[in-house]
Amino acid sequence: MRTEPFDIAMIGHFAKDRIVFGGTSRVASGGAVYYGSVPLAHLGYKVAVITKLREEDFPLLDELREAGIEVFAKEAVETSGMENIYFTKDRDKRVCKPLGFAGAFAEDEIPDVEAKTFLVVPIQAGEVGLSLLRKLSERARIALDAQGFVRFAEGEEVVFKDWPEKEEGLSLVDTLKVDDTEAEVLTGVGDPREAASILASYGPREIVLTHKGGVLVYVEGQFYEAPFRPREIHGRTGRGDTCFATYVAKRLSTDAKQASRYAAAVTSLKMEVPGPFTGTAASVETFLKSL
Repeated sequence: MRTEPFDIAMIGHFAKDRIVFGGTSRVASGGAVYYGSVPLAHLGYKVAVITKLREEDFPLLDELREAGIEVFAKEAVETSGMENIYFTKDRDKRVCKPLGFAGAFAEDEIPDVEAKTFLVVPIQAGEVGLSLLRKLSERARIALDAQGFVRFAEGEEVVFKDWPEKEEGLSLVDTLKVDDTEAEVLTGVGDPREAASILASYGPREIVLTHKGGVLVYVEGQFYEAPFRPREIHGRTGRGDTCFATYVAKRLSTDAKQASRYAAAVTSLKMEVPGPFTGTAASVETFLKSL
């Protein structure tokens, strides 16, 4: 029986995505629980994934278990997923279309696990409600990806809207992750630094803002930046998920400046290869020394 708490317990839908680029299409595992948990396991962290999907897709979770991740899965009518259509070689411009939705997490679907941090990473709005978020915040620190609170599926489109409950929701959060688009949706401000400052005023102690060039972190009035430096780009999907999960885990043992630099390094290596990062801590250190 496990006596030590998990370093990170991730909550979100495991996705079955479709990646479209250059006239080709392929089905791929996805979701932040996928792109975030696999790197952490390979880097030596104790990780749990709490998720929902169709029972016939449960075999997709074997990849997580083989990496040493403890998986808690509930059956859903559908498996969530997105069609990601990329238009440019750097794969920074894309259109997302919803493919399925596994439904909201009920409070009784969250196992009684102990974790240093709950990493709440929904794919789209409707997965995690305010009541559940409140319950989780009573158990551990909360790191939350705003994507799952501002990204809505409307028919065949994905649209971004402000989070109606953001004032109370963000007051429960210790570390908030946004990308530059999500930051503007939540604040109405286009300048990343100003947006980060506004978001921090709602309660989160740390703001992690990812963009195509790297990561910007705001902690206690200080900004820290670290660039992404992939030598080539073949694995754009999951960039922000990788960065956020790595940052949150690294913050368990180091300061924000070092954690942001480390997260940017892992993300850079991840972007060089399709799929999640599966390298080692030693490979990350070697990369950091080369900068």
